[in-house]
Amino acid sequence: MNFIRTRLALEKIPVGALLEVDLDRGEPEQTVAEGLRGEGHALSALPHPSDGSAVRLLITRHGG
Repeated sequence: MNFIRTRLALEKIPVGALLEVDLDRGEPEQTVAEGLRGEGHALSALPHPSDGSAVRLLITRHGG
């Protein structure tokens, strides 16, 4: 479900724009990150600023 929500949010922003998504570490993070990388989007993961059990993905939308 996280992956689908993230893809829908990406569709609403222009190519090259940045989307920030907060997720739980582990399976949610891995599923979303692997799926988006597979579609060609660039992303990096940072520790969530207020929650050590979460991660913030910074996703740059890829065109195409």
